[in-house]
Amino acid sequence: MPEVPALTPRLGLVGDLDPAATSVQAWPVFSAAHTSHTGDTEASAPLPALGAEHLREAGARLRVAGFTGKVGQVERIELDNGPQWLFGVGSASPADWRSGGAALLRAVAEQASRAEELDVAPDVTTELTIGLPATIGSDEITELSLGVSLGGYRFTVTGKDRPARISAVTFAVPAGEDDGKTEDVATLQAAVAKAATLASATSLARDLANAPSNVKNPGWLAEQALTASAVHPDLHVVARDEHWLAEQGFGGVLAVGGGSATPPRLIELEWRPAGVAEGPHLVLVGKGITFDTGGLSIKPADGMHLMRTDMSGGASVIAALVGIAALNLPIRVTGLVPAAENHVSGAAYRPGDVVTHFGGRTSEITNTDAEGRLVLADALAYAVERLEPTALVDVATLTGAMKVSLGLRTGGLFGSDDALTESLAAAGDRVGEAWWRMPLLDDHAEDVHGEWADVRQGPPGPGGIMAALFLQEFVGELPWAHLDIAGPARADRVYAEVVPGATGFAARTLIELAAAQVPSQNS
Repeated sequence: MPEVPALTPRLGLVGDLDPAATSVQAWPVFSAAHTSHTGDTEASAPLPALGAEHLREAGARLRVAGFTGKVGQVERIELDNGPQWLFGVGSASPADWRSGGAALLRAVAEQASRAEELDVAPDVTTELTIGLPATIGSDEITELSLGVSLGGYRFTVTGKDRPARISAVTFAVPAGEDDGKTEDVATLQAAVAKAATLASATSLARDLANAPSNVKNPGWLAEQALTASAVHPDLHVVARDEHWLAEQGFGGVLAVGGGSATPPRLIELEWRPAGVAEGPHLVLVGKGITFDTGGLSIKPADGMHLMRTDMSGGASVIAALVGIAALNLPIRVTGLVPAAENHVSGAAYRPGDVVTHFGGRTSEITNTDAEGRLVLADALAYAVERLEPTALVDVATLTGAMKVSLGLRTGGLFGSDDALTESLAAAGDRVGEAWWRMPLLDDHAEDVHGEWADVRQGPPGPGGIMAALFLQEFVGELPWAHLDIAGPARADRVYAEVVPGATGFAARTLIELAAAQVPSQNS
């Protein structure tokens, strides 16, 4: 097994390029004139260390290669002072910086791996310096930081030596003219530091979801949460076992986990930093199904292997709490991860069963493959009754219908409170995660009510919406949002900072949401 959590490159920022630096150097190239964050038009990023003569020498090769500075293009050029890398950032929008940085890291790592395979000395080191224009702003350098941190991510279970990786990236931002254009180095350094925390959280969420399910079960997930939180004294984690769950009446979690040889858990992470006694209390709930066969309503064999990532919602909540603690945000946040394996056995729950949830509400079971909403219902009801949240957000790989509706790169966003849903969408926009508001249709609300129980687990109607309406039955009048990440939680190809496998989607949004909920000192 790879190390969990995987280490992301160490990020740093300096005020100018060190001419004596031995690290590999890279330079961004714009595809056309663009407008910087200051409102000025720039034709191209400055490349002072390359020099005009060297660029002319390399120009012919770049033209033959078709290098135009388009996002995702990367070229390595040989100069007298060693290899240099050019990477395209297109129009230099924040998203372009993220995609360009990710492509650069993948290319540099691939070149180093090829050298190892050929048993020749690589002409790269494990450190990379990226020269940047003086006019770069916090938004752009945040996105670039996310790209270089996550673009080279790789999860491989192997007995071979691990491939070479870039362990450190330094951004060199030259001092600009004293005309108010350039953000000061301290501001940019703060942006880089925050981005590094966001990237680390995303990487942790990917690791947890990518881990194979012969290793990963509810107990293992609880152990990982305990380990990841151990470095933060004010982040407390407790894992409730199946006996506690039975005593407290978590019928949904126990039903779903009843068919597995490994019992379920409720993982509770509480971030309550010293000095924060009152104010908002944000509660995050993440689906933690460590493997999903579909139960007696068994899934088709094709694609079942992907169900190791069916706990991506829970992974994002664990990672978000660790990230919130790392940023030392002055706000109370609790994370709940109801964790279970949905398996087939003589002890598995059945279609036609009636399950009693925490708090006493009952559900008719119509399809044992709609298990995620059952474990979430228990955790949501527990949060409402025991934790007194001011806002409640759940996140889950919940419905295939959402993949049909929004595709594989956008999460579904439902909510009972406009302010909360708008804050979530804005948080996602700031950290490079896309959300689309979906309706909670009143015309279908009555269909959730059961015939021989309080609610029906799988009522007829539009799948993603019906699942959200089911969950809404358990949140009372609290401001609540439901994030369905069935599409963007997994990827089968490279794009932007994403690589195949678990994406860690939603972890950054949840951290940014918590940061936005911090009360203003002036309020």
